[in-house]
Amino acid sequence: MILYNKIFISFYGDDFTGSTDVMESLALNGIRTALFLAPPTAQEIENFVLKKSIDGTGKKNIEAFGVAGISRSLSITQMEQELRPVFTAISKIPSDFFHYKVCSTFDSSPEVGSIGYATDLALEYFPSDIIPTLIGAPFLNRFCIFGNLFAKIDGITYRLDRHPTMSKHPVTPMHESDLRIHLGKQTTRPVELFDLFMLDEHDTIQNSTFNKLNRKKGEILLFDTYNIHHLLSIGRLIIENKQQGPQLIVGSSGVEYALTYHLHKSGRLLKPASPQSPGLADQIVALSGSCAPTTGKQIQWALKKGFADIRLNTTDLIDLQKQNAEMERVKKAALDALSKKQSVMIYSAIGPDDPAIEKTREYLENFGQEDTNVRQRLAANQGKILKSILETCGKKRTVVCGGDTSGYVARELGIYALETLIPIAPGAPLCTAHSQNASFDGLEISLKGGQNGKEKYIESVLYGKNLD
Repeated sequence: MILYNKIFISFYGDDFTGSTDVMESLALNGIRTALFLAPPTAQEIENFVLKKSIDGTGKKNIEAFGVAGISRSLSITQMEQELRPVFTAISKIPSDFFHYKVCSTFDSSPEVGSIGYATDLALEYFPSDIIPTLIGAPFLNRFCIFGNLFAKIDGITYRLDRHPTMSKHPVTPMHESDLRIHLGKQTTRPVELFDLFMLDEHDTIQNSTFNKLNRKKGEILLFDTYNIHHLLSIGRLIIENKQQGPQLIVGSSGVEYALTYHLHKSGRLLKPASPQSPGLADQIVALSGSCAPTTGKQIQWALKKGFADIRLNTTDLIDLQKQNAEMERVKKAALDALSKKQSVMIYSAIGPDDPAIEKTREYLENFGQEDTNVRQRLAANQGKILKSILETCGKKRTVVCGGDTSGYVARELGIYALETLIPIAPGAPLCTAHSQNASFDGLEISLKGGQNGKEKYIESVLYGKNLD
């Protein structure tokens, strides 16, 4: 399977759950992968051993690795500080491809989580004549059609600027579905489109079109994506036109599916058998910092199934004078429930219309607090709560909902790497944690984005298999 290097692909995920999405995509398609929370050294990559071989070969060395990041929630200045050291470290480890992984809903703006700015920065460390950009992920119900991004929710497909969640995102609302225009506000690089008609042509014409579009050095080439056949064509085009040195790619986990689909078809990579379930857990601890409607339904289902109902008081949790008392209250409630053999559901809100959200906004306005720093404190404090609970009760299987929340939670837990244990829902696997702290090494943990999974997702983690 290896093209030129021991590492086929390295990646940086602009939020934590998006990073686990890439790890899962690679592992389930036969490429042994680890996800790190901080940039590893070349020696660490060489020495890293998976706890379990997922591809049936018995081999536990890795062929791909990533770094889980938080750049999606950062300002331009913060992105500069976050990304340069990471890109420097990753660029020192030879790989065939480097993927700057973004959410399949393209969460970004010129001021926060700018994908255009990140692309410009990555190009300094991974020089590429053309930057393939693939956002559509049909397996996640994300589709790019004539440059416009669509997403399906509750059986209805919306153009992203009319999507009930993404058009109203509290930080990066999507007011423009045409990704060429959206990117054009974040970078001055030209953006060309390889559209659906081009992807439906045979290979010879696709190759000719690819070469015609590749006219300006450093341009972005955006691919439409409606189905897996398009992913297969895109994977072939990217691999067959790979430059010498690491090729920079920007996009969703559709990138990994595109590359591995082509490798499977060409016989260079075997797809492994599905991994075995770890089985039903006695109890789990679930924590949600997400306001997404999907997660809201999952919380309601968990509560219906008897999970202990523990709501966070978010205004207290961000108040420097009250946060310690609130963390102690939640910890006590969780441990009491666990002692009674209950699973635990800790959450900040149930869906986007929860009154707690507006209450928190009003609190911030009254005190004039800067939103980005407060959101970071809220997520970090949730991580401290979870850490305290697990230190007391032991390695309970755990699920965390919310991309930004997951990143801060994992850092608080001191987890330095993850590997895929078993898929639960697309982009949201149950993982095994690697930690220097024995309290968390081997912890079974799921870190999922707000939009991932169906109604029974949290209960599925309890059972160690998809129940939906």
